[in-house]
Amino acid sequence: MPLEIIEKIEVKRLQIINERGEADPELIPSVSDEEITRCFEAMILARVFNQRALSLQREGRIGTYASILGQEASQVGSARAFSDDDWLFPSFRESGVLVAKGYPMWMLYRYWAGDERGMKCPEGLNIFPMSVPVGTHVPHAMGAAWAMKLKGHRKAAGVYFGDGGSSKGDFHEGLNFAGVFKAPVVFLCQNNQWAISVPRSSQTAAKTIAQKASAHGFEGIQVDGNDVAAVYKATKDALEKAKNNGGPTLIECFTYRLDDHTTSDDASRYRSKEEVEAWRAKEPLLRLRLYLEKIGKWTKGYEESVTKKAEESVDAEIKKAEAFPPPDPADLIRYTYAELTLRQKKEMKESGWGS
Repeated sequence: MPLEIIEKIEVKRLQIINERGEADPELIPSVSDEEITRCFEAMILARVFNQRALSLQREGRIGTYASILGQEASQVGSARAFSDDDWLFPSFRESGVLVAKGYPMWMLYRYWAGDERGMKCPEGLNIFPMSVPVGTHVPHAMGAAWAMKLKGHRKAAGVYFGDGGSSKGDFHEGLNFAGVFKAPVVFLCQNNQWAISVPRSSQTAAKTIAQKASAHGFEGIQVDGNDVAAVYKATKDALEKAKNNGGPTLIECFTYRLDDHTTSDDASRYRSKEEVEAWRAKEPLLRLRLYLEKIGKWTKGYEESVTKKAEESVDAEIKKAEAFPPPDPADLIRYTYAELTLRQKKEMKESGWGS
């Protein structure tokens, strides 16, 4: 008796704007020219923020920093698809997501300078602190999404992680729960091909990361992560499904980390210059510039104006960050728990820090 096929896995890939700036005529109407232009401007702002952060780190004015160069489309395109009512759970490489959502840049610079107050999210923004531990925040996002569903809220959660995060147990636990309870959560994997020095090929034997959703009972899709229009559409579609009780989606943004893993890394020790340059030719801002030029929305003067405005804004935020008073050392003890323990009260007293 022949074996019965009980399940087949299908993974779709989405691209709207290719590397030459040419758009699929059937898909491009789903993303307005106005939205694409806003994404372009947000990507420039995110890139300026990133460039300044790298310079500040080299000057010793902030600590170790994780660059987003090459991943601006994955971050900005997805961030702009979420509404202000949705909840976002970033990893440590989502500065572009926060910038696109209007998070105060001076607070981000404070955070990267070692001041945890930079992650005290302002009112009106539903963004959890960046998660440096890899993958641990995936179940947190699922739990928040499930809670929103139980309360009858028409909202969703979005959680960001890298290809390395897909190898963690927390990743599978979060996806499994989300699939069982049809939680309104969008899992966003920024597959930038390298988890520090470990290549994508060593993360999994699966052809895609997107297909891992199938094992947990819901859809996974791979998008061209350097195509901001594709990322935006895929995220919008996933959010619409999530908010209409259609369950979660795993989006694999196929992109590339053009810089070192962090400013403490030297990527030239484990990847070739030829590989990096090949991906640099596909970088998202170059692609979007070509598309906007084709539709008459880009000129050199326009980009120079947007860039100048971004630089002025970022520089003003840096001044604000560096003028902010340093944190109280007692905060190391004061905010470890919701309330001070007897031992902590004793430590505070002995240190002379007060209570």
